[in-house]
Formats: sequence, C-alpha cells, structure tokens
Amino acid sequence: MTTRTLILRYAAFAVIAVVANLGAQRVVLALMDGTGGFALALFVGTGVGLVVKYVLDKRWIFQDHSTGVAAHGKRFSRYTLTGVVTTAIFWGTETAFWWAFEADIMREVGAVIGLSIGYVAKYRLDRRFVFAGNGSS
Repeated sequence: MTTRTLILRYAAFAVIAVVANLGAQRVVLALMDGTGGFALALFVGTGVGLVVKYVLDKRWIFQDHSTGVAAHGKRFSRYTLTGVVTTAIFWGTETAFWWAFEADIMREVGAVIGLSIGYVAKYRLDRRFVFAGNGSS
C-alpha cells in the first residue's frame, strides 16, 4: 500500500470512528443529562469508536487476516491497551472544552481535536505493538 493510500484510509477510518463515537454520545446525552450522562456518554462513545476502528484498522490498514477468538482476543486486548494514553488525550480535551464552554458543539470540537491527536499517536503504537510483523507500513 502506498503512503498516500495509507494516510487517506487511516484518516477516513478515523472520521468514521469519530462519527460513530459522537453519534453514540449523542444518543446517551439525549437520554441523560448532567455529569452522569456526560460520563456515560464518554464511555459508550469510546467503546463504540474503539470497536469500529479496530475492525477497520485490522483488515484495511494493517492487513491482518487472522481469525478466531484467540487471535482477536489478543490483538483487541493490545489494541485497547495502546488506546489508554490516546483515550486520556481525547477525554481530557473533550472535557476541557465542555468545562470551558458548556456547549455541546464546543464539546464536540474538543472531542475532534483530542481524537485527531490521539489517532496519530495510536497508529504509531499499533504499528509497533499490536500489528507488528503483518507487513504494515
């Protein structure tokens, strides 16, 4: 895969995961408000975005064709672990924007900024620690 194709795919998949994440958050926030609703929205959105991004990255970015519960379990566990720091970046930025502006649109701006920074770091971590040896770029 060319570098250009890799960048375009990764960016497109990041956008898809961000939309899934924020969509899940909006559903939760439509049902609950306040601090509890915000916290639950962060967790649910992150979980949805994580699964969507894993499925897309595994196959289309890192060319990992392994199958089975054991293979997915190991990879997904490592994929999740590499996301801990990047999730902290995302949550921190989104929360800072929410506290600073107390407006949904600005919360989402913070989320997009945090996710963008996090995804760049996550690609590098995943390439090195999760999908190493798959012929990925």
